[in-house]
Amino acid sequence: MDERTFIRDVAHHLRCDEGRAEAVACVVLQALRNRLTPKEASDVAAQMPSGLRRMWNDGESAQRPVERIHRAEFIGQIRQRAVLPDDAEATRGAKAVFSALQRLLGSPTGTEGEAWDIFSQLPKDLKTLWLESSEHPV
Repeated sequence: MDERTFIRDVAHHLRCDEGRAEAVACVVLQALRNRLTPKEASDVAAQMPSGLRRMWNDGESAQRPVERIHRAEFIGQIRQRAVLPDDAEATRGAKAVFSALQRLLGSPTGTEGEAWDIFSQLPKDLKTLWLESSEHPV
């Protein structure tokens, strides 16, 4: 999957234009990256097309600590940073991006290959959101 297809997929699930989808995708991808170890974040980036890799890596540091947040804080960050009206819309955004990322990584259930490595680093409440994304993206 290339970057354009990824953004179009997110836009379709969010029923918005591609510019808005790209903004939401950027926020969600970076929030997810910050929840992973820098090593795992680097492994995920290696499987992304160049445009998404730049988005994913923007502001990344190999020395950063893992941001050990749970679902409510994660959704709150997305709502605030993407300037979304409420937590429900932020949750829809997270699910749309997670779903597209799982497909990009070749994981239909969100638990194969690199997607499994992401899943394994998430706390239980974010694991649930990750799995819900593979079943019902929005």
